[in-house]
Amino acid sequence: MAKKLWGLASFLCLLEVAAPVSFFHHRYEDLAQALYSVHNECPHITRIYSIGRSTQGRLLYALEISDFPGSHELLEPEFKYVGNMHGNEVLGRELLIQLAEFLCEEYRRRNERIMNLVHNTRIHILPSMNPDGYEVAADQGPYLNGYLTGRNNFRDVDLNRNFPDLNNLMYYYENHDGPNHHMPLPDNWREQVEAETKAVIEWIAKYNFVLSANLHGGAVVANYPYDRSRELRIRGNRKTSLTPTPDDNLFKKLAKTYSYAHGWMSNGWNCDDFFAEGITNGASWYSLSKGMQDFNYLYSNCFEITLELSCNKFPRQEELEREWFGNREALIAYIEEVHQGIKGLITDENNNGIPNAVISVSGIKHDITSGEMGDYFRLLLTGTYSVTASAPGYSTDTRDVTVGPAGATRQDFLLYPRKSEESRAEKTPIKNLNIKGHPKKILPRAARKVSPR
Repeated sequence: MAKKLWGLASFLCLLEVAAPVSFFHHRYEDLAQALYSVHNECPHITRIYSIGRSTQGRLLYALEISDFPGSHELLEPEFKYVGNMHGNEVLGRELLIQLAEFLCEEYRRRNERIMNLVHNTRIHILPSMNPDGYEVAADQGPYLNGYLTGRNNFRDVDLNRNFPDLNNLMYYYENHDGPNHHMPLPDNWREQVEAETKAVIEWIAKYNFVLSANLHGGAVVANYPYDRSRELRIRGNRKTSLTPTPDDNLFKKLAKTYSYAHGWMSNGWNCDDFFAEGITNGASWYSLSKGMQDFNYLYSNCFEITLELSCNKFPRQEELEREWFGNREALIAYIEEVHQGIKGLITDENNNGIPNAVISVSGIKHDITSGEMGDYFRLLLTGTYSVTASAPGYSTDTRDVTVGPAGATRQDFLLYPRKSEESRAEKTPIKNLNIKGHPKKILPRAARKVSPR
């Protein structure tokens, strides 16, 4: 009950000082102008950068919002929002532009909640992952736009079916005692993906993102991993199978955070479909291969969900204000979820940060790793956990850590070098190793689907 009252108080706080935002559809030039306007209004807490270019050469603009833009601050988590992955699903694009304007204005007005968020979080906003597709959709507009017009990129590739397929590798490792995190990419992955996908993969590799959401349209539901089914069954004309991650309860909580803070998502009935509490496991809805949210979880430290935000993929301009007020509190509340679980520093005896150290939580078969400065962030629900830090050449350290409901618990780890003999033995390469009989499993390419995600 207390949490609900706090959420209501936070919502009312936002209502008291409602920053002006833009309610119109932004073409490519308009989007760039809007981001630069935010930067000009709030130059000390924003930075504009590009993660790459689209197939047609358009810049993939991103906006960073932080009290020290351009730098990773020790123990400050990195968060990202991605919009407009499907070019004709445009509401996410507009909401993220509006969110950037809102955060800037509320910070200038010294809104305590927003100032706290900006001072303690490094927020990255990518309003459009598919600007080429958007321009095709926008040429037709909301009244004549077909269900597929502009969905794919310029080369007619669905970007949410274009990431390296790490699920099959993960499912194989689950049965063969393999690694449970940071799945390796194929050697030729750059030749397999589109320019936009490549840019996002390199973006994920560059920043140690902790939490993310990918904004779509065509339904109203918060969708969480896995998207790719282990085993398939047919529901109607869709292949489905509930396929939870090791962090299933956490993902449900993240999805419910958005759903219940949203104006109507948690009602369940939306767009002539029903999702209990406004959330769904992706594979239980329908199986999707090579999607972005599963890729984030399996390739990096980032936990991502997919937000379906509107029945109409290309809402009319007069609908944008209602959609903004329906999503505003949810967009803020979801960012705040990056500050849960545990965080800390992993250092050696000389107080040097140890990068790529592994953090393992007993009972959850999904590890994360420390960043370049030795800091780590592990999202967890409230409770007490046995947590182990380890790194090659160092001893392990295990601690019991209690996670509370308000803010991340700080837990540092000190790792000592192993005896020199053990370290040398560990570093000695094994030559001429020939492993035979390892089965190479070739799976059929997933059938092409027409769907919101």
